[in-house]
Parts: sequence; C-alpha cells; structure tokens
Amino acid sequence: MLSATGIFQQYGDRVLFDHATFVVMPRDKVGLVGRNGAGKSTMLKIIAGDVGSDDGTVTRPNGTTLGFLHQEMDLPTGNTVMEETLTAFAHIQEMEDRINAMTKELETRMDYETDAYADFLEEFTALTERFAVIGGITMEAQAERVLKGLGFQQNDFVRQTTEFSGGWQMRIELAKMLLQSPDYLLLDEPTNHLDIESIIWLEEFLANYSGAVITISHDKQFLDNVTKRTLEIELGKVYDYKAGYSEYVQLQAERREKASAAYENQQKVIADKERTINRFMAKATKTKMAQSMQKQLDKIDRIELDQTDNAVMNLRFPKAPRSGAITLDAKNITKTYGDLNVLRGVDLKIDRGDRVSFVGQNGQGKTTLAKILIGQTPATDGDATLGHNVTVGYYAQNQSDELDGKMTLLETMEEASPPEMRTKLRAMLGAFLFSGDDVEKKVSVLSGGERARLALACMLLRPFSLLVLDEPTNHLDMASKDMLKQAVMDYDGTLVVVSHDREFLGGLTDRTIEFRDHKLHEHLGDINFFLERRQLDNMRSVELEKSKAGSGNAASSGSTSAPVPIAIGTQKNQQPELSYDERRRLEKDVGNAERKIEKLEKEIAKVHLEMSDPNFYNDQKKVDKAAGKLRAKQAELDRVMEEWDAASEALG
Repeated sequence: MLSATGIFQQYGDRVLFDHATFVVMPRDKVGLVGRNGAGKSTMLKIIAGDVGSDDGTVTRPNGTTLGFLHQEMDLPTGNTVMEETLTAFAHIQEMEDRINAMTKELETRMDYETDAYADFLEEFTALTERFAVIGGITMEAQAERVLKGLGFQQNDFVRQTTEFSGGWQMRIELAKMLLQSPDYLLLDEPTNHLDIESIIWLEEFLANYSGAVITISHDKQFLDNVTKRTLEIELGKVYDYKAGYSEYVQLQAERREKASAAYENQQKVIADKERTINRFMAKATKTKMAQSMQKQLDKIDRIELDQTDNAVMNLRFPKAPRSGAITLDAKNITKTYGDLNVLRGVDLKIDRGDRVSFVGQNGQGKTTLAKILIGQTPATDGDATLGHNVTVGYYAQNQSDELDGKMTLLETMEEASPPEMRTKLRAMLGAFLFSGDDVEKKVSVLSGGERARLALACMLLRPFSLLVLDEPTNHLDMASKDMLKQAVMDYDGTLVVVSHDREFLGGLTDRTIEFRDHKLHEHLGDINFFLERRQLDNMRSVELEKSKAGSGNAASSGSTSAPVPIAIGTQKNQQPELSYDERRRLEKDVGNAERKIEKLEKEIAKVHLEMSDPNFYNDQKKVDKAAGKLRAKQAELDRVMEEWDAASEALG
C-alpha cells in the first residue's frame, strides 16, 4: 500500500497541508477533490516525489511502480505517434533486440556439442517464452487499441508527434502511461483534453484497471464512473470518504451537520455547567464543589468545528438585448488549413432563443466553426452572417491564457470595461471572490481557476444577445462550475456552447450538433438524449452487422431465402427529399411533442395517484373536478400523440 504520513507544507503564512495522513490500497480508485488552490496538484507531486514536503513521509512497497500524468509535460520530438507510444514498452523492446541478436548468432554458431551452446540455447528459450508472456508479441496491438480509444485514427500513427497540438500530445503521454500499467497511477485532470467518446473509453479502462488510481478531475460523471473513494482537501486537512463523488457530497453534508449538532449540544452543556459553577462560587459553602466541577469541565474533550470554505462566486449574465428573429445563418462553410480539411460545405441556422451545444471528437472543427460564426476566423469558402442587432459575448477555450500577466486584476477589468461600469469594478471582483488587496495582485500569480474566474468577470461588463462559450469549465472547481451552469441556465439570450463536460451540458441545451467526418449532424435534445441515441445507434449498427453476416452465411450455403435489397430511390411510396428548414422544423415539432407527451403522462399519473386513495371519494366535488381534469388531459394527450405521429411520419 502507498502511505502518506504527517504531510506538512507551508508557503509563507499559508499552511497548505497540516500534517495530512492517508493510505491508498493496491486496487483503490480514488478521487482527489477540493477547491481551486486547495493543493490537489501539489499533493500528487509530493506522492510522486516531484516535490518535497516540509515534513512527513510518503512510502510504498519496494519494487512497485508509479506513473504520474501531470499538466505540464514535454513530449520528446523525432518520433511518430506509434514509435513514441511504443517507448512505453522499452524494457520489452530491449528484450526483443536481445532475442534478434541471439537469433542471428544461432545462424552462425557451429558448436552444437558444447556446454556453452546448451547454456545459450537455454537462455534463448527462456527469453523467448518470457517475451511472449509479458506481451511482446501483442505490444503493437495493445498500443493501437489504447491510441484508438483516446481518439487517434489509423493514419495518425505514422505522423510525427510535433504535428499535434499540446492536447493531443498529452493523449500520447496518457497512452504510454496506461500501457506501462504502473501499480499506482496518478492523473491530474486527464479529461481536460479529451472529447466525450474518449472520456467514456477512459472511464471503462480505469474502472477495470488492475492497479490503484488517484485522479484529480472536475468532471463529476467521470469521478462517479471511475472512483469508489474520495479524498477531500480543505483548508489544510484531508478527509477520507469511502464513496464515489456524488455519494461523497451527501456524506460530507451529513458529517458537517452531525458535527455542528454535536458542537451546539456540547456548547449548551458547557454553558449550563459554567452558570452553575458561577452560582456556587458566590457561596462560601459551595466553593469546594464549584472548584471540583470546574476541574471536570476543564477535562472535557471539546468538540471543534472544522473550518469550511463555502465561498462561491456570484455570477449572473446581463439581460440579453433584443435581436432579430435569426441570430446567425451560415451557408456552405468550408475551412481548410493547407492540406487539412476541417469543415466541408456545412450549413447552420440558429434562431433567437436557441440553445445549442457543439460536441464531437477533438479536431473535428467545433472551435473553428464557433470562431467563424462570430467573425473571429475567416472561412475558406461560404458565408456566415450575424442577424439584426446581434451582439456577441465570447469565452474562448484559452480565454484565461490571453490575460496580460503583467497587469493587476483591477487594471484588467478597467481595460475591458465601458466607462459607465468603472465605479462597479471592485464590487464585481468581490462577487468573483477577489476581495480587498486581491484586486492589486498581478494576473501572473493567479491559479488556473482564478484566471478563469477573472476572464468570466470581464465578460459580464457588457450585455450581449448571443453567448458563445468554448470549454468554459476547464480549470473551474466544482462549486464554480455549478454557479456557471446556473447562470447559463438563467441567461435569456441565444446560447452556443462547446464542451465535453456531460454533467455541465445536461439539461442546458435543446439542440445538440455533432461534428463528424467534416459535417454537422443535428439531434434535438440535450447531451444525455444525444448519448442515448448514439448508444442505441451503435447497438443497431452491431445488430445490422450481425444480420449482414448471417445473410452472407446463408447466401454462401446456397440459401434462397436471403432478402433482395431494394435500391434507394425505387420505392413506390418514397417521400420527396426534405429541405434543411423543413427537416429542422419537423424535428423541432417531434421534439416538442415528445416533451409535451412526457409532461402530460406525468400529470395524468399524478391524478390517478390522487384517485387511488379511498378517502379521496369522500368529497364528491373533488371527485368531479378530478374526473374532468383527467378527461381534458387525456384528450390533450391524444391530440399531441397525433401531432407527433404526423411529424414523425413526415420525417420518414
């Protein structure tokens, strides 16, 4: 087991860890959580031995291995993706080189009858068997499986690592670490540079991982799907919960509630005893008794409430100005970078009040299209037009990195502020947890989360009718992310959000645009509805492949019962192809009808539940009212079902 004992770390007047102690067992799956700046990354570095602590020790059994994926990593240059990934098997490759050298030597040796030849042959046999046992024969296949799981395509394997962005290079490092299978795997924000499909693959890989995993993540769903234990760092202390993230949140609230109740009860007991002691001390006959009671009171093990950090930023977007009915209209958008084609003739129309999410693998053009739509990046071909009176609020993926590190927080806000807002800047910074002398800090000393909060504060200085957010939750802690989501939910303008955070996207949008194969694929509903449909589609495709395989087998055996395929376009009752606007309108009608049906069914079920109570029938007026309500809801449900059926049939 890995043991951290009495870890103490202090920076200036601030105690980061106050003699923290915990143990990680060989197969534990641990989430390390806490506010921005609580010391999560520092704790991982101490465990890995990258930095030392002022006091305390970290120990693990001799012979065990440890891998640490942190946020600042430099990938060696000069290798292809596959070559660099295979360096994870360096020890196996050394063994392979030795086997190849021995094979060549065997071709030339003639001393078959000597002891030296027998020893050489024995070593060669043992080495070959060991090579097969530890995966030498399958290492390329293993590397391919992990690289594809993390989003690489087959043609990426022969590309130089330097051709990829920092996020993709981080994936190569992650692939190497997963293939090395260390006994203790430390991951600092592994999902920051992954798309949804890669995150889902990584969740499954880590959940079944044979070693221990300690991970920092602000992705609640990722933590729930991977971890079974949570270590919380708060104000220098480490609290250990034998639960995944969602259960930990409940247990944390219960722990604090019980501690508060116990503290209040003890304070009442102490106050009662102190009053009695004071009364007895005033009487000479009871002074001795009062002194005895005081000694008993002094020996009480007093409950102390742990300090908690409950501060959250106060975030509210300005009311959106009125704009035209069409917020933006993009037609035939194509974008290429040299020989790389990102978008190919895509169309997108967004109306006032639409709430749209962009999802899909990294590199498919989500950020590129977002920038084209608001005029920050020119399209290679096609037109993108903003509607009448549309003003844009844009939060870039690297927005916090664009801040000038030499400026103070207040100077940064003043530079972004219109004149009429200048008097409110200190109050706004206070709402984003920058109070007092904090406003005079240089931006360069801020943590990633603090920079993200400052960038958000700058956004709120002007009203806008179109809000475009590109990966807004990167670097934000759980509490800040929750506040941002609530603010976006309350925002009354048009929304476009690019994100891989499923929990953040859940319930936030009503249209999901999937970027795949240089095209846009639209789905009505939020991210959860999209993922359910994708999973269903994947299951259908598997069944279709099985069906095709079965048909092929039947045909090869001479069966005449295989169905004859019908050529597309020859069906007798084929419907005419719908235009983009017609299809979109029908999809919207289907989505609206499905939501109405779900709502009406819940309302009808509620009436049925009321009527299932025998006492309900004691009041005839109440019965008549409920019966009338039930008939009206049922009639409305029948009507909406007909609308849904008609729209679905028109869609085909």
